[in-house]
Amino acid sequence: MDEQQQAFEFGPTDSPLVGKVKGDRNTMRFNFFSLRREKETELPRYDDGKTWIEVVGTKHGVASIWDKELLVYSASLLADKINRGERPQPRITFTAHDFFLTTGSTPGGSAYERLEESLARLKSTFIRTNIETGGEGEDRGFGWLDEYKILYRRGKDGQKHMRAVELTLCAWLFRAIVQDKHFLTYSPKYFELPPVAKRLYEIARSGPPGGFRMNLSKLRNRVGTTQDLRRFKAELAAYATHKRSLPDYGIALIDPRLRRALDKGFPKPAGQTPLKAWMVAFYPTTNVNNVQPLESMPMLEEDEPDPVEAGDTPLLPAA
Repeated sequence: MDEQQQAFEFGPTDSPLVGKVKGDRNTMRFNFFSLRREKETELPRYDDGKTWIEVVGTKHGVASIWDKELLVYSASLLADKINRGERPQPRITFTAHDFFLTTGSTPGGSAYERLEESLARLKSTFIRTNIETGGEGEDRGFGWLDEYKILYRRGKDGQKHMRAVELTLCAWLFRAIVQDKHFLTYSPKYFELPPVAKRLYEIARSGPPGGFRMNLSKLRNRVGTTQDLRRFKAELAAYATHKRSLPDYGIALIDPRLRRALDKGFPKPAGQTPLKAWMVAFYPTTNVNNVQPLESMPMLEEDEPDPVEAGDTPLLPAA
């Protein structure tokens, strides 16, 4: 049964997704999700001196980076509606089949169960942050979903068969999607990446388009991993030596002492470079001829320009 036939049975849906996969830049720059399969009931508080984020879960656990795929998919459906000239609404209805097709998941009994568990975690996760969207903040805190429901029918075997999913995005995320214009396209390969690589890709994608540098320790905090700094650096080294890869982006590790040692009159460094002194550079691999030297790339600090690239669709505020 195709998507249109399914939709005819239970009313119109916002699926299938026709355009590209897109996401909100705020949730790409900063981490709001668990990077582990094991249940976590709270994430470490993020605070870089300007932006702070607190995430707490319930018995269902904190929403994970895999649960986030539902939010990315929902944002993409809203982008489709805007591109068709329709007014977006925070309530979205879609078939599980199209969600699985978009994210590269294999449909099946366990997949539907995992989808329901993801919805429960997205609904119950509680977020507090000083990041404003649409010119408004949320002092009270919020969950990713205001509500959700799964529409199903019972087969001859008495088992439930999922027909559609209906969810309502929270006001904070909805404003970010339709008002702030901070909306970026995801590579389809994003869904194949392991959790830390997902975050590295999102940070690279949401940064300055020509590439940028960032302190190793600050990057680890942005990623949201609990790895110690030495292990995190070793993981980045796999990307720097091309043993692993990110879609459309490369990574380089920079030892600041070696760079200074190239200057005449600077004494040769003794010992090892402290881990916290290392820098990480992200650069685009789609047009390497125009990549600027690493030392000329901007430092990614608290105030970052919005990346605007060809192919990205700036979304207009809802009327």
